[in-house]
Amino acid sequence: MATVKHRFGPEDALYPASSYAQFKSVAGTNFPVNSIAYDATTEEYVYFRFPSINYGSGNVTVRVRWYADSASTGGVAFGASLAAITPETDTQDIETKAFATEVVGTDTHLGTVGQRLHEMTITVTNLDSIAAEDWCMLKLARKVADGGDTMTGDALVVEVGVDYSDT
Repeated sequence: MATVKHRFGPEDALYPASSYAQFKSVAGTNFPVNSIAYDATTEEYVYFRFPSINYGSGNVTVRVRWYADSASTGGVAFGASLAAITPETDTQDIETKAFATEVVGTDTHLGTVGQRLHEMTITVTNLDSIAAEDWCMLKLARKVADGGDTMTGDALVVEVGVDYSDT
């Protein structure tokens, strides 16, 4: 049994026509830092496309590495949802495919340093009948209306992971 891991940087994000989080690049003192900046007052989202290579069974874990733009306290909530299409089998129109029900996870800023790197996980249980070798889309949104999202300022996502079992 092995875990299949997909990793995405901000450069891999796909953006909707509206309500999207912003791509941001900061020079940094020693190296540049690219991120996806999610607003604190408006729900914004982006997409990541991936093939379900060797998907076996079970839930999908979404890992979100993020930091706060300016805050050093509070919580942040992200929602993850999947859409999966099996080529040559599913009859769904790819341009109108709906997402499975979103799963929301929360994380709390660990304090003291505003731009400290955090990692949270969201266990996606609504899998949209994902199967091995499907064409998949992940939607990642900041859920600012969620009671767990209390952090002011942008939440900056530097990496997104999708993990699942191959058995």
